[in-house]
Amino acid sequence: MSTNDPRAKKALLLKLALAAVVVLVAGAFLLRGGHPKEWLNQGLALIRSAGPVTFFVAMALLPGCGVPILAFSLPAGSLFGEQLGMTNVVLLSLAAVTVNLVLTYWLARSALRPLLSKLVARLGYKLPEVSSADAGDLILILRVTPGFPFFVQNYLLGLADAPVRPYLVLSCSIVWAYQVAFVLFGDALLHGKGKIALMALGGLVALGALTHLIRKHYAKKQRAAATAA
Repeated sequence: MSTNDPRAKKALLLKLALAAVVVLVAGAFLLRGGHPKEWLNQGLALIRSAGPVTFFVAMALLPGCGVPILAFSLPAGSLFGEQLGMTNVVLLSLAAVTVNLVLTYWLARSALRPLLSKLVARLGYKLPEVSSADAGDLILILRVTPGFPFFVQNYLLGLADAPVRPYLVLSCSIVWAYQVAFVLFGDALLHGKGKIALMALGGLVALGALTHLIRKHYAKKQRAAATAA
């Protein structure tokens, strides 16, 4: 992308503004003699006081508005593992993310479709036309390609009319694996469980390697198709 591109300039200015905000907040924090661990514990206690129902309902809904799913996955075990048990926390996290997958897909295909289509067109992009045979490829590529936020993946697949069955099967296969690893990793990290943290981190690395292989496979497939054409 050219440096004279207005979108590139806007993106750069946004990044600089965000960096400036981070620096200012960090500076104010240090000047006030803040203690990161104390602030973290206070924040977790405040969220925990809202209760697990509120937390997991928010986890099911807010990522559809752009809230990062990791903001829920990483602290979930630390917040409610002792109260509910880690197995239940993992299952509730998977249920919440599945509800979000279904909700955002439905919104993109029905209620929000006119608005999202206009937004995509205004940004200068064209939605892919997906046949049933190519739907699985598109779903996998979007799910394993870095840079696409979770909610963007869901809305794009809904707008592209990806068939519901492969959308759910392939999406859940990938998203669930990452969710389990992140929930376990976040809990182990916040509680100093070194062995579990390393195991969860190893799982994340393995998933990253697998997605890298999938990307390479599809890149090779696209080059072969282009050569044949």
